[in-house]
Amino acid sequence: MNVLFVTSLCDIRSPRKPLYGPESIQFGISYISSYLKEHGHKTRLIVLSRMSGRSNDTFIKEALRDLHPGVVLFTAVSTEYPFIAAKARYIRQHYPGVLLVVGGPHASLDPEGVIQDDFDAVCVGEGELPVLELVTRLGRGDVPRGIENFWLKTREGIERNPVRPFLEDLDMLPFPDRAMWDDWMEDPSRGRHSVLLGRGCPFQCTYCCNHALKNLASGPYVRFRSAENILAEINEMERKYPRSRDIFLEVETVGARMDFALGLCDKLEQLVRTRSSPLTFGVNLRVTPNVDYERLFDAFRRGNIRYITVGLESGSERIRRDVLKRFYANDDILHAVKMARKYGIKVGFQNMLGLPSETLRDFRETIKMNRACRPAYVFISIFYPYPGTDLFLLCRERGLLRGELDTRMERSKAVLDLPGFSKREIQREWIWFEYNVYRGSRPLWKLLSRVLVSWLKTNYFVLRVYRRITCTPGFKQLMRLSERTLWRNEGAGP
Repeated sequence: MNVLFVTSLCDIRSPRKPLYGPESIQFGISYISSYLKEHGHKTRLIVLSRMSGRSNDTFIKEALRDLHPGVVLFTAVSTEYPFIAAKARYIRQHYPGVLLVVGGPHASLDPEGVIQDDFDAVCVGEGELPVLELVTRLGRGDVPRGIENFWLKTREGIERNPVRPFLEDLDMLPFPDRAMWDDWMEDPSRGRHSVLLGRGCPFQCTYCCNHALKNLASGPYVRFRSAENILAEINEMERKYPRSRDIFLEVETVGARMDFALGLCDKLEQLVRTRSSPLTFGVNLRVTPNVDYERLFDAFRRGNIRYITVGLESGSERIRRDVLKRFYANDDILHAVKMARKYGIKVGFQNMLGLPSETLRDFRETIKMNRACRPAYVFISIFYPYPGTDLFLLCRERGLLRGELDTRMERSKAVLDLPGFSKREIQREWIWFEYNVYRGSRPLWKLLSRVLVSWLKTNYFVLRVYRRITCTPGFKQLMRLSERTLWRNEGAGP
């Protein structure tokens, strides 16, 4: 059977080439697609965006005309769901014979609401096994009934099936289908690729839905692939994308199991030794108290893990402890950064602002911690209350969710007006964050250019115009020339 996958992005490079690079692929549908292909089915992907306007309907018409799918499978996070639901309604109106299925975190956490829309089925939890079962039955001409993980619309009403246990042996899955994304980026052979190390998270952060997803099924939620399986995928990626030498080892935190992290580093060390042009790696790491960072970072160095992304989130210990349920002190962060630098590992920080009960004074502590640690790179996002999280419930209890929240500028547009941190202040601090962190240590023109780009991302309509300009061939050529000039000038310096 032919299966069409549909996903969407908020911020895109251009309608035809929306992805900024191979690191932007979505693993969930990539694994489902490769699993279907392994069993003889044909798949295709379209990537939509509210920024693409009428192009979205063109992409849908082209895919349905060329593929003639029996199933269209959508995925969406909460902020993208209304847009995806509207596209499902469009397909239902114009192509009524196609089975419409939706999955992903939003559908898994709110199947009762989602099944009321134009979808014929909702996949709750992990999708590889249930989707294959659904597609196989449809291919045989059978009526899809009694499939675990699926809520199905039938003539008798909605059939709510139980959820099968979490898939324990991740090695049984084929490697994710990266080829399905190639047409949606300019050059898939360049840029940083990602390899998924495992699934699940052991922590209970209140802004995240992992704790809710964990309760969907039985069995272990935190799972890792074997080091041998991971290296086999890395070798395959090297063959397919030989020009890409940087790989991000994606998982919630590699430190969830120390034995896994150390064993993987041993295998990476052996791999690096066999390459004349070695691969470099990055990974996420959750800082926790009483960790032997000497041992861990020495293993990272040997495995050529050259950079780590750490979730500082807030520099206020009160916010982390009482609001986020992240239990580590600022001294723990400082110690981890010091140890990483000892072993030549770059550190980047994830930061948030606009959290419930946060004040401007609290956020100044975030800037202070970033300036004290001077991370090699920073990410800053404005808190968005996702349904299914503890903080969403807290915001609702405190009356912070006034009216319909703007989903178009997710995590770059302030949505909460806090007693001690107004929307206007949150937006201003987001725009000027990198400037305030790096002022005095990085060139002024670079910091001000980041301020300008951040400001552009706060206005949906201005951002659309900006994206249209920057995706033109003339602008791209100008940027390439300026980058080469800057590289030569900076290379001549001390």
